[in-house]
Amino acid sequence: MNKQEKINNFNPNNIGQLNDGMFGLPFTKDECDIILIPVPWEVTVSYGGGTANGPAAILEASYQVDLYDPFVASAWHRGIAMDEISEEVKQRSDKNRGAAENYIAELANGADENSPELKKVATEITNECLWLANWVKQKSLNYLNQNKIVGLVGGDHSTPLGLMQALGEKYNSYAILQIDAHADLRNAYEGFEFSHASIMYNALKIKQVEKLVQVGIRDYCDEELSLINESDGRVKTFFDRDIKYAQYNGDSWDRIVNRIVNELPQNIYLSFDIDGLDPKLCPNTGTPVAGGFETEQVLFLLEKIVNSGKKIIAFDLNEVAPAEDNDWDANVAARLLYRICNLVTKSQG
Repeated sequence: MNKQEKINNFNPNNIGQLNDGMFGLPFTKDECDIILIPVPWEVTVSYGGGTANGPAAILEASYQVDLYDPFVASAWHRGIAMDEISEEVKQRSDKNRGAAENYIAELANGADENSPELKKVATEITNECLWLANWVKQKSLNYLNQNKIVGLVGGDHSTPLGLMQALGEKYNSYAILQIDAHADLRNAYEGFEFSHASIMYNALKIKQVEKLVQVGIRDYCDEELSLINESDGRVKTFFDRDIKYAQYNGDSWDRIVNRIVNELPQNIYLSFDIDGLDPKLCPNTGTPVAGGFETEQVLFLLEKIVNSGKKIIAFDLNEVAPAEDNDWDANVAARLLYRICNLVTKSQG
């Protein structure tokens, strides 16, 4: 049965079938426009853990997502598939997570990070993170070269660096739109060059990244603020406090979104840390911060981008940590992920 025949025979009103693919869709990876790369990795997490379990939990929750999209007609026809969850990545994450936790605990208790023992651990973690970045890059290039739209599902927020690097080989220039509670502009946070808290610092090393537009930031340090202020416009940050104060004084989210969209060039990579949302929607994420967005606020922004004619070239969704006793975080993430996939495909025509 070819793809069109599957579309004709599929009833989107039925319950999702667990023997079908992501969101209960009946398509093979070859038949899907969007491929999601799951990356179960959380080696450098500095607070709460569990994000390595995010991809599997989102996949499981996806079968409960209804397929009607009010903004994109018959969106599911394009096809969304998740690649296999790599057991090797998960095992290497688990192994190195323990070493990283001990390292962080030593620093918190006053140990010297320049001691031979700790430097050895930091080097080993760095080498593992480089391995992961290359693994993600090669996976991404494989699908990009097949003209697939690539989305990455983490894991912690360090995971999409390889995808960003792959896009640098496919595009002369692009901007990153970052939805996040944190600026993620720290240089080698806690001694780890490829920390989840350093993803945007490392992304700015990619010469094809012409601009970083951050939205919803509400937790950052002096070093990160200095980098923003001294970036000569390459980093534009819409802080959560400034957004809310503008609204308190009578501004609208519509006008604020227009200003955000105006900061973006034609090609856009969306990097979405789930903690950019109000933590009532993602209470188990690694580092929740009071404040943030409702899901429809973010989707309104993405719809505005699509309507502007700009192109979302790829994306990631990270830091989803499912609880042991409920699937609320994964439930929110799966529904958000489906809408993002549809908007990204629409932006590409």
